[in-house]
This record gives sequence, C-alpha cells and structure tokens, in this order.
Amino acid sequence: MKSLSLASACLIALLSLPAHAADTVPLKKSDGVLVDGKGMTVYTFDKDTANSGKSACTDRCAENWPPVPAGDAQVAVPWSAVTRDDGSKQLAYKGKPLYTFVKDKKPGDKTGDKVMNAWHVVGD
Repeated sequence: MKSLSLASACLIALLSLPAHAADTVPLKKSDGVLVDGKGMTVYTFDKDTANSGKSACTDRCAENWPPVPAGDAQVAVPWSAVTRDDGSKQLAYKGKPLYTFVKDKKPGDKTGDKVMNAWHVVGD
C-alpha cells in the first residue's frame, strides 16, 4: 500500500513539473542586462508608455525590433504581458514591452543600445 502511495506521489510530482516550468519568465540576467533564452539582449522603446498594455512598435518597426513573446506563461510583477495589435502576447518588464534587435547577431551583442536615443538595454 505504501509503495502505491509513494508511486502516486511521484507521478503527481512529475506531472506537475511542466506546469511550473511554464510559469517562469524566459529571460535571465547576463553581464548586467536582460537576455532571452538564446542569450540575445533585450531592449525597451521610449515611445512605449509603461503600463499602457500596448506597444508603439508595429509593422516595419517590429520587423527590426522583434517583440519578445510572452507565450502562455503566467507572469508576476515586475513582469506582465501586453496584447499586440495582431492579438499576440508580448512580454513586458515594469510595464514596458520588450524587444530584441535584428542587428544583434550573437549572444551578448548590444548594437541596439541608444539607437535613435529611443532604444535601451534592460539593465534592471
């Protein structure tokens, strides 16, 4: 009887792992800045209004500055998600939507920092 209970408990724990993994934000800090799962630098855009729930970077802008997808992860402060015009979810940090930059070619590149004095790496 005990082995059945232990086996059941192990199975329940094992099955619950993917749910917990989905709750984590796919970003981490590297060399003082936030990076995505591939190690690519993450940026904010000055034309975005914090906590507005929207992104000001659409169309051609979003081609050069791809939005960081929020997916289905449940996020908690300081993280949030904004809904883009196409209905997709974009990850936000402290209310500001997050982006990568197409000219960053390898992990650690920060070529988008201070572009047009409007794009900034996320350092905190």
